[in-house]
Amino acid sequence: MDEKTRRAKLAEIARKKVVFRLPDVDAVAVRRDIAYRTSTDGSLLMDIYSPPDAGTRAPVVVIVLGYPDPQSGIRMYGPITSWARLIAASGMTAVVYGASAPAEDIHAVLSYLRENAGSLDIDERRIGLFAMSANVAVALAALMRDDTLKCGAFLCGYTFDVEGSTAFADASREYGYVNATAGRSIKELPARVPLFVVRAGLEQFPGINAALDQFAASALALNLPLTFVNHATGLHGFDCDEDSVVSRGIIQQVLAFLRLHVEA
Repeated sequence: MDEKTRRAKLAEIARKKVVFRLPDVDAVAVRRDIAYRTSTDGSLLMDIYSPPDAGTRAPVVVIVLGYPDPQSGIRMYGPITSWARLIAASGMTAVVYGASAPAEDIHAVLSYLRENAGSLDIDERRIGLFAMSANVAVALAALMRDDTLKCGAFLCGYTFDVEGSTAFADASREYGYVNATAGRSIKELPARVPLFVVRAGLEQFPGINAALDQFAASALALNLPLTFVNHATGLHGFDCDEDSVVSRGIIQQVLAFLRLHVEA
């Protein structure tokens, strides 16, 4: 993909929004431009989306980033801000951020949240992860390293390449995301962290569904706490592109799963 095409695609994605809406999304409080780490690229920033009238320290869902984004621009993309507002309107604090080195910066984000939980009015003991598409690989790698996280919810994600496939490595080179699960195995995931995984039956990107099919089979063989949803007629990005009963229902399932497990 040439640079002009890539920029046009990113601009298109930036304008999209999640097709489901909750009544309180406009009442969500947003604190922007919190510096959670300083790198050679400068300050890395996060935004905090807080529930309306939370009252007590709220549980947290971090929306994981898999792309190098030292200017923290991706956190303002429509799909990300829409999910952040939905999560917050569901009673949880949502965190979005920019990253210079995504596979490491997610842990800097988690450390910052835990060390500053009081001033951020969050419950540092109750943190879950949410990720979409190519960002899922970084989220899975984070779960392997931090088994204190409460859960993970993932849509149409790049997980682990099936044996002999280079689909994810090829996509990583083409689209610029970090293939954080390269050489890793599902056996490295913590055995007690609940996972919610959504598969789009009409997935357009090579390798994703073959890997998700193997992921589901392996998770069941290992008896991992997996909730697996197959949207048989869904395309990649259905949460923003398909305004249907099924699409909205799956979004509601994701929010209910996160709420259930971060509050456990």
